[in-house]
Formats: sequence, structure tokens, C-alpha cells
Amino acid sequence: MTTVAAPGISTTAAALRQLYFVRFAFAIVWAGVMLAIADELNPLVGALFVLYPLFDVAAALVDARSSRGTGSPALLYLNVAVSSLAAAGLAVASASGIPAVLRVWGAWAVVAGVIQLIVAVNRRKMGGQWPMIFSGGLSVLAGGSFVAAASAAEPALANAVGYAIPGAVFFLIAAIRLGRTAKGN
Repeated sequence: MTTVAAPGISTTAAALRQLYFVRFAFAIVWAGVMLAIADELNPLVGALFVLYPLFDVAAALVDARSSRGTGSPALLYLNVAVSSLAAAGLAVASASGIPAVLRVWGAWAVVAGVIQLIVAVNRRKMGGQWPMIFSGGLSVLAGGSFVAAASAAEPALANAVGYAIPGAVFFLIAAIRLGRTAKGN
């Protein structure tokens, strides 16, 4: 038995599918660049750390606009605020060293992960959200590990950079899985 998605849901799914493909590409490129240059914290690396949550702000705004007809975008606007604060915090933390960057990055990953988890759970009927649920949960766990790693004898940025790769993969899987809903099937 095939169920047909409501027009609002299929339109939202199509928009989210496109957004998830863009988020996948951004995260992979960002991680690749960072892995190539992030041996130490310098102004370029600091700027790239700020860029990631700023991209999240833009993505959350697109998501909120795209999903107006299928639910309340309030959590997405909360994510905009949280990611904006994280970007500002990372800009300041970049001048203070790797431990400060890891603490801010980790706190942001925890809060943004909780928001992503709740949004995805609320969207389960749309389909394609299990990867987002896993990604949100993973973000919470990873964020805690970044905060803990900030206290290490020689904290490193590599794990924080590597955080983007699983997130990218989850966005790709979710985008693929949303294909059926986006087509209205």
C-alpha cells in the first residue's frame, strides 16, 4: 500500500531535500579545508570555525521558511539565535586559544544537537528523519566530548573538525530518504 503525502508535506520535503544536499556539500568542503589547514589556531582557522555556525543560521532560516506550512518553526528560530551566539562566541574564543574554541564549539554542538533532535522527532511523519534524529543525538555526545577535550594537556582541533563529516553523511542520507516524500509518494 502506497501512501500519498499531503501537498504541504511533499513541498516541504522537496525543499528540505535540496537544503540537506547543500548542507552535505558545505560540511564536506568545510571539513576538507579545515583538515588541510587546522594544525594550529590562526585567524583563518578561527574564521572558518565562525563560518560553520553562520552557515547553520542561514540553513535554519531557509528551513523555517520552507516548513512554515507543516509545523511551527519556533525551534528553528531558536537555533538561529543559538548558532548566532555560537559564531560570536567562537570569534572571541579564537583569540583565547584552542581550549576556549573547543568549549564554545562543544556547547554549541550540544544545544544545536538537542534542537535538531527535537525538530527531527516532530517531523517523523514526513519520513527521512531518522538520520537527523541520529545526527542530533550524535551532536549532543560529540559536543560533550569537545568540552571535555578542552581540558586535555594538549587539546587539538582535529576532532572538532571531524565532527562535520558524520553530520554531512547524515544530511546526505536524509536527503536521499526524503526523495519519496518529495515526490508525493
